[in-house]
Amino acid sequence: MTQPVPRTPQTDPVAEPAPDCPTPTPRGLAQRWCALSALHGRTESYIERALQAAHRLSVREFSVLTVLSEQHDGPGGHLRMHQVADAVVLSQSATTRLVTRLEERDLLSRYLCADDRRGIYTDVTADGLALLAQARPTHDTALSEALAAAALRPELAPLVRAVETLAPTG
Repeated sequence: MTQPVPRTPQTDPVAEPAPDCPTPTPRGLAQRWCALSALHGRTESYIERALQAAHRLSVREFSVLTVLSEQHDGPGGHLRMHQVADAVVLSQSATTRLVTRLEERDLLSRYLCADDRRGIYTDVTADGLALLAQARPTHDTALSEALAAAALRPELAPLVRAVETLAPTG
């Protein structure tokens, strides 16, 4: 059972307003963009703390494990490094460092592509899949808690509703 993250000014995703948000008009594009950015940043920070505390796993590490685990719908489920970078929105060098850290923990493996020796594939190990299965409830609980807290803020509530009503992809 996943324990909720205690709320403090440091862990509450809606503790204080985002100071850099312009307020020229209540419906200005910049203000809406800032609200979206605030929702993302606060939610990601909340999830980060929960994953780190319970599993020693960052949000980016969780994302990489998730993306790679979803490639296992048949033989050869894996991604090239540039595909991993695109999927988790990181530069190739940051992705390489992240994959190296996960590989050192035996959560991922890398190997050369049989068809193209220049290509390097990344795949989740059994330990990586096990950690992901343990961490998913923590992630999902933290996400729900962060969105529930954000929904209490008038400027974020419409965005939370939009996220909650998006149709699943895939």
